[in-house]
Amino acid sequence: MSVSFQEWVKNCQHRLELFLEERLPVDKTVPERLHDAMRYAVLGGGKRIRPLLAFAAGELSGADSSRVKIVAAAVELIHAYSLVHDDLPCMDDDVLRRGKPTCHIQYDEATALLVGDSLQSLAFQLMAEFPLTDSPNNQLEMIKQLAQASGSRGMAGGQAIDLASVGKSITLPELELMHIHKTGALIRVAVMLGAHCGDQLSSHDLSRLDHFAKCIGLAFQVVDDILDSEATTATLGKTAGKDAQQNKPTYVSILGVKHARELAVSLQQDAYKALSEIKSTQRLLQVTDFIIQRHF
Repeated sequence: MSVSFQEWVKNCQHRLELFLEERLPVDKTVPERLHDAMRYAVLGGGKRIRPLLAFAAGELSGADSSRVKIVAAAVELIHAYSLVHDDLPCMDDDVLRRGKPTCHIQYDEATALLVGDSLQSLAFQLMAEFPLTDSPNNQLEMIKQLAQASGSRGMAGGQAIDLASVGKSITLPELELMHIHKTGALIRVAVMLGAHCGDQLSSHDLSRLDHFAKCIGLAFQVVDDILDSEATTATLGKTAGKDAQQNKPTYVSILGVKHARELAVSLQQDAYKALSEIKSTQRLLQVTDFIIQRHF
């Protein structure tokens, strides 16, 4: 593996950005304002953590990176749509995302709602339009997995639990259940879809890989909660301290910063252990460290 991790990250991010620029409708196509807002919401921002996990898992299974690029883009479009909707006044009511005005502030609420709807549709269009595996049945299963991870039994369901938990005292297991859905589901499916683009892995390796992804999904949220409580708005690119202002239950509010940090490290070690039984996992390990150590 001659390419450094930093160079690999830049290469993956660049390839994804070019593909997204190509596949998102141009802002001169009717309806121009909606298409301009879609590009605004997706392009030129974010670390692309979920696509990086897909690319790393694809390397594990020997997948063609041109196939992984499709699932990475689809997952990122779902993620971008969720951010646009999360920021709406009826949800988290935020004005800043990735260092710039949120979509509904830059445009308007109706446009932002349609942006989210359209990005979600585009994600599934890509998954159906391009060959992702040599088996049509496997590709249908991959589309099903992304749909489930995005819907009421995944990300959307987690957001519903989150909204219902505002101002309430919940237990640590209840918080974990919420984030297994809200944050973890899309991270887990990014890993699994990337792997499914390549050679068929054994049931044992797939089980270990899924456990790894579950750990990383939770660790990602723990670190997010710590950053929300400690980092500045300029560093985060979004409003800092928003969770505390809205009286949302977080890993920091339940455990405190010290124990939340310990939990993140514990989840990191658990993820390492899951991968220790699989060969060729260096990139996944590197992305794991990247997730845990961001401003940590």
